Amino acid sequence: MLIKLCRLLSLLVIVLTGVTAVAGTPDWLRDAARVPLPSYSDDTDAVVLLDERVVTVAPSGEVHSTYRKAYKILRPGGRTNGTLYAYLDSQTDIPSLKGWSITTTGEEYEVKKGDAITTGYSEELYSDTRYVVLRIPGAQPGSVVGYEYQQLERPFVLQALWPFQDEIPVRHARFVLELPPTWSYAATWRNHETVSPQKNGDNHWIWELNSIDPILSEKEMPTWRAVAGQLEISYAPKDSASQSSGSWAQIGRWYSQTTKDRRDLTPAMRDKARAIVKGIDDPMEKISALASYVQHDIRYVAIEIGIGGYQPHPAQDVFTSGYGDCKDKATLLSAMLREAGVNAYYLLINDRRDYLTADFPSLLAFDHVILAIQLPDAASPEPFSPILHHEKLGRLLLFDPTDSSTPIGFLPTSLQASQALLVTDGEGELVATPLSPPSANRLLRVGTLSLEKDGTLKGTIEEISFGAYATVLRESLRNLPAKQRQTVLQSMLTDMIDGAVLTGASTSTLNKFEASMTVKYELIAPAYGQRAGNLFLFRSCVLGHKGSSVLEGKPRKQSLVFSYASSESDKIDISLPDGYAIDEMPKNVKYDYPFAAYRSETKASSHELNYVRTYERKDVRIPLAKLGDLKNLYADIADDERGYTILRASE
Repeated sequence: MLIKLCRLLSLLVIVLTGVTAVAGTPDWLRDAARVPLPSYSDDTDAVVLLDERVVTVAPSGEVHSTYRKAYKILRPGGRTNGTLYAYLDSQTDIPSLKGWSITTTGEEYEVKKGDAITTGYSEELYSDTRYVVLRIPGAQPGSVVGYEYQQLERPFVLQALWPFQDEIPVRHARFVLELPPTWSYAATWRNHETVSPQKNGDNHWIWELNSIDPILSEKEMPTWRAVAGQLEISYAPKDSASQSSGSWAQIGRWYSQTTKDRRDLTPAMRDKARAIVKGIDDPMEKISALASYVQHDIRYVAIEIGIGGYQPHPAQDVFTSGYGDCKDKATLLSAMLREAGVNAYYLLINDRRDYLTADFPSLLAFDHVILAIQLPDAASPEPFSPILHHEKLGRLLLFDPTDSSTPIGFLPTSLQASQALLVTDGEGELVATPLSPPSANRLLRVGTLSLEKDGTLKGTIEEISFGAYATVLRESLRNLPAKQRQTVLQSMLTDMIDGAVLTGASTSTLNKFEASMTVKYELIAPAYGQRAGNLFLFRSCVLGHKGSSVLEGKPRKQSLVFSYASSESDKIDISLPDGYAIDEMPKNVKYDYPFAAYRSETKASSHELNYVRTYERKDVRIPLAKLGDLKNLYADIADDERGYTILRASE
């Protein structure tokens, strides 16, 4: 997997002892602490008093950055701002690092680089990507904490990203850029109006912002980079273009050159590829067989050192060792497909939708590599397969060899409806990945139930899932012991029917990733029906909740982003107790919006109630302007789910 510059999977907890009060607090931190603050809402944990970054580029391309940040802690939740994480790798050094605090009682503390620890990611077997972690003492409500560190690096990508917006208010932010005389820069503002810099001498610019509003986290909101303010800068000598950050085409050419000769085949690899497809004539079956081999037989292990965060290992090394990361597995599969007469191309992507900026070409926008497989004319993929129709290359089947739970013919949901860089031979092109239609991700529940005179509901429910639903279900069940699996199924049943008890369950095709997934529940739900005199009441909608509470509470500030488009259907047949006849049934409903649709229908046949409903989510992005419609739809769905069928005792 490409280096993830903004994600830590595990960090050690630091406990500093024996720190004494000192008087080394710098003037810039004292000045920031003296600035009067406006009143903030009661749930504001802290405020950024100063966020400053000074970037100085040497003619050699070496970059020296100074980071300064100061916080005022307002509530206990703001204590986390007393811990600093500074990035480090084989191309990056941190010559100095210090932190300070000024408490409400006037005590001042200082910690230095020697008080910090260094830690790394847990998902790579080995990586030179690390973080220096420093905890600043005295980080309590009312205190001011700050830090300053220098970072010296020789980056592969001549770019700087300055995210100046936070989840808490920012009082003052400053970015300073100093370039050699023969260099120039280009700036892009994301989620913020353009701000012109002040020029402070030759090739020295300063951008300043004040009173930046926070962005509060909300459920199912877009990825942070899609909504937060950020300044994105590329810089290079005036007479040359950086191949890794000039344009999307240049980045593609750079990556094509970086991966040159990495897909060369050895005799052993040719023999293996031929053995896998031996006896297979159908081109789609050949592709599937090779894809399954790399997906399941080559383990995911990452070793990323220096440029290895971007450059795959040679296919022969991946084949021999039996492991590799995402770009390694893509490289091996591409090589083996070529032996079978099928071309495949690297597709650089981010696993967070809407992460990159189309008008800011950058290799830093990607954290994952998959393949775009050029389908032969005779290949017939499944109807819902993620196909990219390219003007020159024809049909390109998108496939992620790393995701062992998502078979070929499907694309992990986090990679759908996104942007990616298609790297062809010596070229690069930004493309849009398709969103699978609702029918690709289906959930069908069929219930055969009976209602007893004492109100008990019992019977069976068969649940058949396809696409993303099947993937999620398999992930939750596949590696569990039988006893724990029953516990999970009981929890799932309770989510569908309040108070239901699982009396038996079975699953099928649990390890067949390309097939639909089936779960059969046997259940009993005491007191499901309610008697009132000669009347008997029960909810016709037995199963689950199609709506959501995500829009309840305070008005949202951000649009809503779902994981995938989907289609859900319930078909419930309920045998009625003897001695009762249907007196009243819920009305049939139908709601249709551009982003979702819902309908339900209740019928009576002989001594049985038949309830059918469907819910379809057509899109994954719901803009702010449409959230009112979505909230109304959720309310209508909830009303339908609360609808009662009323039985009356026979005379």
